[in-house]
Amino acid sequence: MFKGSMPALVTPFKDGAVDLETLRKLVAWHISEGSHGLVPVGTTGESPTLTHDEHELVVEEVVKAAAGRVPVIAGAGSNNTSESLRFMQHAKSVGAAGALVVTPYYNKPTQAGLIAHFKTLHDAVDLPIVIYNIPGRSVVDMTPETMGELAKLPRIVGVKDATGDLARVCQQRMTCGADFLQISGEDATAHGFNAQGGVGCISVTANVAPGLCSKLQDACLAGDYARALELQDKLMPLHQAIFAEPGLCGAKYAMSRLGLCSEEVRLPLLPVSEQTRAQIDAALTSAGLLG
Repeated sequence: MFKGSMPALVTPFKDGAVDLETLRKLVAWHISEGSHGLVPVGTTGESPTLTHDEHELVVEEVVKAAAGRVPVIAGAGSNNTSESLRFMQHAKSVGAAGALVVTPYYNKPTQAGLIAHFKTLHDAVDLPIVIYNIPGRSVVDMTPETMGELAKLPRIVGVKDATGDLARVCQQRMTCGADFLQISGEDATAHGFNAQGGVGCISVTANVAPGLCSKLQDACLAGDYARALELQDKLMPLHQAIFAEPGLCGAKYAMSRLGLCSEEVRLPLLPVSEQTRAQIDAALTSAGLLG
């Protein structure tokens, strides 16, 4: 259903407003570069600083621009179950193929609370759900046992795993089954994640290098891990450089260097420092994307 390289799309801005023209161009470019799906309004899409109306507008425009050529998994997470439900209902209404729902952040729910949250969303909207488990941001970690309980629900189809723990893939295969879609949420370990049983990556770096990222994922899906490792070696300096500061800021700077969009971000985030700019420029050059 969902596999391969799926950019966690940035939301381009122009003079403080969402730049829809550039957003549409980015969708077309990602598809032409071989991306297997698109994931708007997640962390990298600056969902925390988008209004609800902006959030829904971005999802709708990405779905329209993709025009069924690749699946769109709409960010629909919140630490408020009713707010997440609103985003899921909207995503369903505009034709998204699925919803990416982060574990509720800040509230620190129990594992039982996580089950109640996701089951409520599952039962209310006929849309496939990908759980987004990122304890470093949400301060709650969904255990493999909890995920196994949720995997019994027919429309909870997979996980975007950003724990960075490759053993989780095998543990979740034990509790969720081999058909449960496990998608990496961390670029630096995506190759190893796939070798353990993953089927793709929702990627920040794919905003900048979608062609290389899609080739890496194609190689993994074909079982050619030697070729995939060659590509990972080429991409690793870029992964590190983009995440030297918050990843979306690094991605937007790199994209601005490639003429794709402005580097504008919303407070409290800032454009990357001069030191990080130099590191990103060097990584872009090393990957054959600049100069």
